[in-house]
Amino acid sequence: MIFYQIHGFVRRALIKTGLFFENLIFDACGGKRAKHCFDRMPYVKPVGSDVVILRENGYSTDIAKTDKNGNVADGEFRILSTSDFHLEDDYKINNKTLGLFARQIADAHPDLVVITGDVVQTKYQQIDAIRFARMMEKIGVYWTIVFGNHEVREEKGIYKWMLARSVSSYPHCLCKIGPDDLYGYANHTINIFGRGDKLRETLFFFDSGRDIRDNYRADYAVPADMQGYDFLKREQIEFYENELKRLKDIYGMPSSIMFMHIPLCEYAEVYDDDGEGGFIPGKNAEILYGCQYESVGCSPFNSGMFDSILRMGSTRAVFAGHDHINNWCALFKGVYLVYSLSADYKLYHLGNRFGMDEKDWLQGVTLTDILPDGGLRFTPSYNSRYIENVSSNKEA
Repeated sequence: MIFYQIHGFVRRALIKTGLFFENLIFDACGGKRAKHCFDRMPYVKPVGSDVVILRENGYSTDIAKTDKNGNVADGEFRILSTSDFHLEDDYKINNKTLGLFARQIADAHPDLVVITGDVVQTKYQQIDAIRFARMMEKIGVYWTIVFGNHEVREEKGIYKWMLARSVSSYPHCLCKIGPDDLYGYANHTINIFGRGDKLRETLFFFDSGRDIRDNYRADYAVPADMQGYDFLKREQIEFYENELKRLKDIYGMPSSIMFMHIPLCEYAEVYDDDGEGGFIPGKNAEILYGCQYESVGCSPFNSGMFDSILRMGSTRAVFAGHDHINNWCALFKGVYLVYSLSADYKLYHLGNRFGMDEKDWLQGVTLTDILPDGGLRFTPSYNSRYIENVSSNKEA
């Protein structure tokens, strides 16, 4: 860990020095050069926040919303979630993606922004992760992130650690490195408090990995011939259960929401294959909104997180990303399974997958309001509402 810290400090110092000179070039030419400096674009406008940090430790942050007088309040608490930016080296697409994202934040004025993975894929991932964090800092809302299957493509190594360390060093980022004994990085929690130090909601964030690895067969009893996307590990499930028990002893059992990148296996039970290449709602779920356009990209190995959710009786909603063109919210066995809408205009969407007009594309954000009475309200907000004079089948 000492090596990580020294290496990370030196690397971040070099990156920030390079960004300093790059910003000088940007200013000197009025933005005509260094066009990939998305943190300097005009769409990055301050929004601000009514949220305050009450307490924090190595894996958790306690926050609260305040009223106009600065007192802790019990009003609606809004979470804006999105996923799969897939920022690459095409600055025009990056600016479209991030410009629409910034506009969604400005209009929704969320109390917390949650990004469920696959943000930066450029050749300069460590640099652009800092640019992204600087952009969010200028917007001025509190935010956090979980890693997706495209972040640095390692399970628990120095480059993934540096990504988590770099973004978490900014004041408005509530992401934590997380406990050392858990799989991956950025496993953390956020506790939302109300008046009288009442715990309103606990948010769990988990690194869901990328692919099944050979060492999982011995460590987690994965069948020898099983291949596919990754899953939440036994120690992450144990952390979830132990943290709920700890909070219960102090505040009573909290209600909670969980965020990850790769969907749980139970997402695949919401829709059935119609036998003709499409999908129809299954009999065991109530669809609140949305459709399924692709197979759920879950792991073939069910590690038991959803069983733990049912057993603990705390978590009422689970959010995932990963599947760019699934946009539904469904009630399954008493738990809301929700997709954070994808922000991606680069890899695949309804335009390049099915030739649909941009007015029907699904990129956007998902708004979740925690109501004063404790209820939840889910609302998809699509980027297409901002796009005028959309041409048929036009690529981003």
